[in-house]
Amino acid sequence: MLDIKQIRELIEMMVKNDLLEISLRDGEEEVNLRRPNQSLAISEAEMVARSAATVTAQPPPVAMTTTAASEPDEEEDFVEISSPMVGTYYASPDPESAPFVQIGAKVHVGMVVCILEAMKVFNEIKAEVAGTIERTLVNNAQAVEFGQPLFLVRPQ
Repeated sequence: MLDIKQIRELIEMMVKNDLLEISLRDGEEEVNLRRPNQSLAISEAEMVARSAATVTAQPPPVAMTTTAASEPDEEEDFVEISSPMVGTYYASPDPESAPFVQIGAKVHVGMVVCILEAMKVFNEIKAEVAGTIERTLVNNAQAVEFGQPLFLVRPQ
């Protein structure tokens, strides 16, 4: 079976070559990696607007808009926590538990901020910067891409 490093290399190759799907077979082992179709992706503005909504297991389609005047434009001070792989984002360890982090939460380096499921494996994603969570950019149970921003953190 492929280890996480090999899977990441395959994902990087897919992104670099703009591939949507790759399948590998070695004897009885088979690996299928699939990226969402870019034409169906949600715009960044919609993701930010949706992040303000309550996180649910199956988020309903919401058409919300934000105006630049409603929030100060200080994003240059933020550090992104990005997805290291293609997978499904989960804010909490299970549906009954509280989220790992919420807006305003203080995080430190190495603190678990979410879980990404890839190929039935749950991977803890840890903060690489200490600071305060300012925004959550994805909804619970949402598919995410390699390198996609998940959180904006105001560093200490």
